[in-house]
Formats: sequence, structure tokens, C-alpha cells
Amino acid sequence: MSETFLRWNGRQRIKSGLFAAMIVLSMVAVVMLSLPLNAQTAISQRTTSELRGVWLTNIDSDVLFESQSLQKSLQRLDDLNFNTVYPAVWNWGYTLYPSKVAAKVIGKSVDPTPGLQKRDMLKEIVSEGHKRGLTVIPWFEFGFMAPADSLLAKNRPQWLTSRSDGTKIVKEGTHERVWLSPFRPDVQSFIQDLIVEIVKNYDVDGIQFDDHFGLPSELGYDAYTVGLYKKEHRGKAPSKNPKDPEWVRWRANKITDFMKRVFIAIKANKKDCLVSVAPNPQRFSYEYFLADWQKWERMGLVEDLVLQIYRNDLNVFISELEYPEVKAAKSHIPVSIGILSGLKNKSVPMQQIKTQVEKVRDRNFAGVSFFFYETLWNLSQEKAPERQAGFRQIFPKPAGYPNLLTGWKP
Repeated sequence: MSETFLRWNGRQRIKSGLFAAMIVLSMVAVVMLSLPLNAQTAISQRTTSELRGVWLTNIDSDVLFESQSLQKSLQRLDDLNFNTVYPAVWNWGYTLYPSKVAAKVIGKSVDPTPGLQKRDMLKEIVSEGHKRGLTVIPWFEFGFMAPADSLLAKNRPQWLTSRSDGTKIVKEGTHERVWLSPFRPDVQSFIQDLIVEIVKNYDVDGIQFDDHFGLPSELGYDAYTVGLYKKEHRGKAPSKNPKDPEWVRWRANKITDFMKRVFIAIKANKKDCLVSVAPNPQRFSYEYFLADWQKWERMGLVEDLVLQIYRNDLNVFISELEYPEVKAAKSHIPVSIGILSGLKNKSVPMQQIKTQVEKVRDRNFAGVSFFFYETLWNLSQEKAPERQAGFRQIFPKPAGYPNLLTGWKP
């Protein structure tokens, strides 16, 4: 499918969406006029559009491991006027939901961590989240990455890629990781099948990827990828310099081709399933992870962008809000900002969070999302009631998820 067609198709979807939005808004207006004034005010508040999201992960976090606790967490988010959750569904070389696709390749159908067994965590989040009006967008957190000692790595060693010296291990903090080659057809089929499995079997509102849907630029020297490069370059081998511009561009373009395939597969199974991407700023994503999200966005392959800007320095934070490619994306699609609310060993003050949200709103972004749930108020030097009061000040009234039907516009 050509880029021109994808852009045309995107414009047609927008036109259709605008027409549908006009009809819906007309119907809402008629209904509102027939309601008492206080009810009209409540609905008006509800139709305010702003992304208020949070990532739910199984790393340094307990939120996903027990059904009753998960329900309480979702209720607390709703009470504090959040409207979107991004639950991790692919981490540590396992799915966090029962998966026939994963069982066939890995040998296990769900992450073996106690608390996830004999449950369908994703089904619970979709059901309980939708009851509370939350938008649910599963997040493929690990992308093509896996632990070096995982069953996936052991069962499919031919899938792993390497540096030019043949080494495969990439350190992520204290953890040893390996990466599946995103250029192999069998790897692509596996990842795409996982994605389509969710879209087909769960009433999700979207699917989200991040930089891990790319590849560290030091990798890509496995025999299959080198052979493919030589085939397309009359026998010439790729540069030994992993940062060589042509070698970076070739690999990034291959990943873009796969992103296009995934987009088409998602839409073929569920047209209204949003394709969301949560990358780092463009230069870092492209140079370090071969993830050219700027190109993806221009091609119409991204319908919702949540840009991770995890910075303490306010001036740096603001400067990254104003990059040209960010402004360009804002003119096409909802662009929100990912804000760091803390890490396991790093507490972020509520005042810093409030200030960053203010700077995002000043520049008319679609909203904010926080990384990650546990650090909102459980992992913090500030007391939980104080943190929750702070988020209530940030989100004093309910708001709808930002799209054409809830009032978002470029």
C-alpha cells in the first residue's frame, strides 16, 4: 500500500469523522437542552477533551497482580478524573494475558509471576475500566526486546540480532537484554500475531508502541539482516559503523515498512482501534532506536502520539515541547506529553509535575500521561493523600479522551 494512499485514506477518515462528529454533537445539543441546568453543566464538563493517562506496568509495580487491588486502582483513577490507562501486555518475554500465539512460540501462555496465573488481567482491565469510562489502550512495552535468559531467547536463538562483533547482550540498568531482529519475517509474524490476537479478542480502544518497537542502532549485524542488506546492495556489506547514516536509514526504513504492515493489520480487524505511539523525542528515537516516528506520523500510521519527555530541567522540558516535528504532528493528530511521576528509587515532587502539566497546557497539547502508576502516590517521598490532592487540583473536573468526537481539533 503506497504512502499516498495511506495519507488519502487518513484524510477520508478525518472527513468521515468530522461528519459523524457534527451529527453526534447536534444530537447531544438537543438532548442537553431538554435537561435541567445542573445536568447540562455536568455533561458540558464531561465533554471537555484532554488526555489524562497513566501507564500500568508489572515492573516495580504491584497494580496488575491482584484483581481486587486492580479494581480499586482503576476506581481511584476515575475518582481523580483520569480517563486513560495503558496496561503493559508484553513484558519480560511473556504476555500478561492468556495468549495462544505466545504459548505456541514460548511454551507458556502467560507471565509465570505469581498473581498473573489463572487470570486474564487484560480482560479485567477492559471490563472494569470501561465500566468507569476509562479508555483502555494495551501497551507493548518490551517491543522486540527480551531478557537474555528468557524462554523466548532460549527457544528461538536464531531470532536474536547482534553487534558487528557478534555480541548480543544489551545492558538496561542491571538487566541483561537481547533483541529479536525486526527484519526477519518470522519475528515480524510473531509480533504482528500477538497484536492482532488482542485486537480480535478484546474490546480495546487502541494499541500502543514505543521506542522498543525499533532496535538499538548498535544492533542489526545478525547473518539474516546482513544477508538481506547485501542482497539489496549488490553484495556490499553494511558499514561497521552502526551510526553510518545510510545504514541507519536502511534499517529505520525496514522498521517503518513493518509499522505500515501492523497498522494495516490492526485496521483490517478493527477500524476504530487507535494506533498510538509513545516515543522519545525524534532525534533520540531515530538515532538510538531506529524508530522514525516523524515519518510514521507523516505517513498516517500514528493516530495518537504521546511524547515521552522525562526531564527535570524545566528549560529542557519546554524546549522539547517546541521542536518543529512536534508542532507539525500537532497540526494533524492529538499529541500529548508523557511526564515522569517518579521511579522506584527516584521521587518526583508534585510541584514539578504540576509545573510541567501547566507548560503542556499553555502550548495546547492534547493532554498528559504519567509514567507510571505506582509513582503517582505509592512510591513517593510525599504522603499519598497529599499526592492525590495534588492530582485532584490538576484534574478538578472530568474530561473525555481527545479525539474528533470529543472535541479535539488541530
